[in-house]
Amino acid sequence: MSSPNSPTLLPLLPLLVSAYFVLCAAANFNQDFQITWGHDRAKILNNANLLTLSLDKASGSGFQSNNEYLFGKIDMQLKLVPGNSAGTVTAYYMSSKGTTWDEIDFEFLGNLSGDPYIVHTNVYTQGKGSREQQFYLWFDPTADFHTYSILWNPQRIVFSVDGTPIREYKNLESIGVPFPKSQPMRIYSSLWNADDWATRGGLIKTDWSKAPFTASYRNFNANACVWNAGKSSCNSNSPSSATPPTNAWLSQELDSTAQKRMNWVQKNYMIYNYCTDSKRFPQGLPLECTHS
Repeated sequence: MSSPNSPTLLPLLPLLVSAYFVLCAAANFNQDFQITWGHDRAKILNNANLLTLSLDKASGSGFQSNNEYLFGKIDMQLKLVPGNSAGTVTAYYMSSKGTTWDEIDFEFLGNLSGDPYIVHTNVYTQGKGSREQQFYLWFDPTADFHTYSILWNPQRIVFSVDGTPIREYKNLESIGVPFPKSQPMRIYSSLWNADDWATRGGLIKTDWSKAPFTASYRNFNANACVWNAGKSSCNSNSPSSATPPTNAWLSQELDSTAQKRMNWVQKNYMIYNYCTDSKRFPQGLPLECTHS
């Protein structure tokens, strides 16, 4: 997970596997996840169809998936902290373990009432990140649930919101850029206080009189290869019990319509792109920025 000390640049304003895989049906949070910290600030409700995380002055809270995955299409519906959420961060991400970990991040940076959330994305490979892109959203993410998706296959990582791609990170190993493809990852989420950096670079602090802050989750779905005991379910010689088995996501790419939608988002809602930050990289932009 990206820590409060992770580099974050904010404006002052606003084929490797076979055809078989594991399909996790509509979420049963008791089966798919475990609460990892925060005690009773994290709750599984509504017959395990809803999970909520809360943050107060004493602590935040978090959960992780029971399964590890090596490639997949991961969907989760989130409703973010409403009202004055300044200083809070809701992190939803995939990560491996170890000192040279891989990670795929969504982080939602809270703001003052009426100001838009910032969606912070990042990709870590072999323990190295600094690949941030940030966006505003074209809707209020606190008013209702919206679907946030990570497509991770051997060729690319695509971040999507309600089916609209906002970012693509391609496999450019051919030019020497590492790509996450060998370390299985769990899904994690947490709600925590980061008012030293999260809102306007730390200028706006958390208003604890508004606590507890609560984010909600539902409708988790994973079309994914589950990693267990050093093996991937996608390497099985017999079909998984899930029906129907399909591997369309393993070779999925952006068609022309999806590319146009992503270009629209990036033109109208992107507010930071590490690939255009020449001040941050005075010796030259990262190699992948010139070949994306």
